[in-house]
Amino acid sequence: MAAGMPQTMTAMGFDAPGGPDVFRAEELPVPQPGPDQVLIRVAFAGVNRPDVIQRQGFYPPPPGASPIPGLEIAGEIAAIGPNVGREWLGQKVCALVSGGGYAEYCVANFAHCLPVPEKVSLAEAAALPETLFTVWHNVFERGYACEGETLLVHGGTSGIGTMAIQLAKAFGLTVITTAGSSGKCDAALALGADRAINYREEDFVAEVKTFTGGKGVNVVLDMVSGDYVPRNLACLAEDGRHVTIAVLGGLQATINMAQVMSKRLTLTGSTLRARPDAFKALLADEIARTAWPLVADGTIRPVMDQTFPLTEAAAAHARMEGGDHIGKIVLEVAGG
Repeated sequence: MAAGMPQTMTAMGFDAPGGPDVFRAEELPVPQPGPDQVLIRVAFAGVNRPDVIQRQGFYPPPPGASPIPGLEIAGEIAAIGPNVGREWLGQKVCALVSGGGYAEYCVANFAHCLPVPEKVSLAEAAALPETLFTVWHNVFERGYACEGETLLVHGGTSGIGTMAIQLAKAFGLTVITTAGSSGKCDAALALGADRAINYREEDFVAEVKTFTGGKGVNVVLDMVSGDYVPRNLACLAEDGRHVTIAVLGGLQATINMAQVMSKRLTLTGSTLRARPDAFKALLADEIARTAWPLVADGTIRPVMDQTFPLTEAAAAHARMEGGDHIGKIVLEVAGG
């Protein structure tokens, strides 16, 4: 460990799955970076739905990952592994990690780090990696979204939804989104969505068909699954692509395969956390070249909902589960 580094740190863990109140502060050894890793003194950590699902006991960390929740962080590099250039020391970065973010220190693969642009706060930087990596890969790489096409994204005011709206608009797509209140629909429209549908009051299938003149959308970014899947397929145009990134509405779906064949639909999906380091490094490099300049110039900014101290991770999770948030929830670890 580098000179002057503490031996222990505060982290938020839990002994057994359960509600938000299972979180407790604990003292753990400060992790040491491996050959291709950096040790980040965490300023802020993003809170994401996978963290909630892990706490509930349904999303265990992949082999070798920290059992502490937290998939995205921002802060200053405090130590480096032997394969990392010394120029990384002291740099302010944000990083995609496989776990361990809810702590004062966290290790990250240096190839999964992005420099924090000058006009981006560390709180904002911590709210970027998980959503940006997820949306970029699933909308543009798996969904093959192209300029001039139309995207339907559910949960338009979630962290994923707000990022999807901004990123899609920046690359020339028309965006339709769903949300659960008129206020959330207004927020999605203010962010750039072309049509926001209150799914509690309107049939999104009928509204999508009306908005597109019966043609349908080219890509659906689905976080619900379950009984939304056949409704999503009804929204798709010929040669449409359905991309699933979460199953909040259920694991099972019944679909009409004749519809899939006749419209030549593609159904795909992915998770990010367990993908190999090499894949994430390639994804980080592509984002650095294509999307990160839009972050640096202010075209893309995370929509920030609320910040909680690290030791109030339970309150942060309760807010996410309550569903009233718009945009990203973050934990403040050391400020900055």
